[in-house]
Parts: sequence; structure tokens; C-alpha cells
Amino acid sequence: MKNKTMLKGAAAIALGGALLLGGGGTLAWWNAADSAAAGTIVAGDLNVEAAAGVWTDRAGSTIDISTYRVVPGDLLTYTQDLDVTLEGDKMAANLVAERTGAADGFDPASVTVSAPTLTVGGEAIENPLTTSQHVTASITFEFKSGTTARTDVGSSVDLGTVAFTLQQIQQPGLQ
Repeated sequence: MKNKTMLKGAAAIALGGALLLGGGGTLAWWNAADSAAAGTIVAGDLNVEAAAGVWTDRAGSTIDISTYRVVPGDLLTYTQDLDVTLEGDKMAANLVAERTGAADGFDPASVTVSAPTLTVGGEAIENPLTTSQHVTASITFEFKSGTTARTDVGSSVDLGTVAFTLQQIQQPGLQ
């Protein structure tokens, strides 16, 4: 009789264990959840709007680039007013000249192209820009007087494609 009782007890324990493990039981890890108002992320803005640019010669006289014929010793300056929009925490950008390299027809042996000069209200500023502002950008093209023989005579380079571009960078000193 003792064996029968032990057998019934073991069967009851096994059945109870099976019920607990089989889905009707409470052998689960505790957990809880709650939510918080994390907020909204809003994207910043990087933009540049350009006014019509102006070409001038070494004397500062306005020229029509479509009809002007350069000669060695000429210095041409392209100046353009730009409305720069830089909105965002840690936003920074460099204002650079585009389409002014050797691949664009500017032979470094014959033409020196300067980096952009930037001013705000007549005061010189440096890259990188970190705030929205009205910027005047200038770049010079010096056609070297030491050009020999007939180098580049009759050459044509489309200066109408010169442009200023904002390139976002990581603001120096910030992570």
C-alpha cells in the first residue's frame, strides 16, 4: 500500500509540474513597462541662396565675362552675395568655390585661382561658418604674366560655371 501511495503522490507531483510548465503556471520572469514623453527630433537646415555674381578686372571695373578676352597679366575677380542658412545644434559648413580646378580647364601653369575670400558687412570672416548670415564671397583668377610663347592662345574656359557651395562639416571642437 505504501508503494501505491508513493506512486499516486509521484504522479500528482508530475502532473502538477507538467501543468505549471505547460502554460497554466506562473514560472515566468517578472517584468514591467512604462513609457515616458521622449520628445520630438526636428531636423536643421543647410542652404545657400545666391544673388547674381559680378565680374571685375584688376582696376575694379565691371566686365561682361561672356565677351571679355583675357591676356597674360589679367586679374579677374568674381564676387557674389549669398544668403547662408545654417540651422541646427553643432551645424558648421565651409563655403568653397566649385569648378575652378585643373579638371575645369584652369591650367595651374597659366592661371592661379584663389580660395574664396568671405566678408560679412565688410568684415573678413573665415570658414567654417556656424550661423545663418548674409555673406559676400569673392574669388580671383590671375592669368600669369610669365606665360610663355603662345601658351593658351585661343583657349576657352567657361567661367560662367564657377559657383560657391556650402559643404557641411563637423564643427571643430565638438563631438
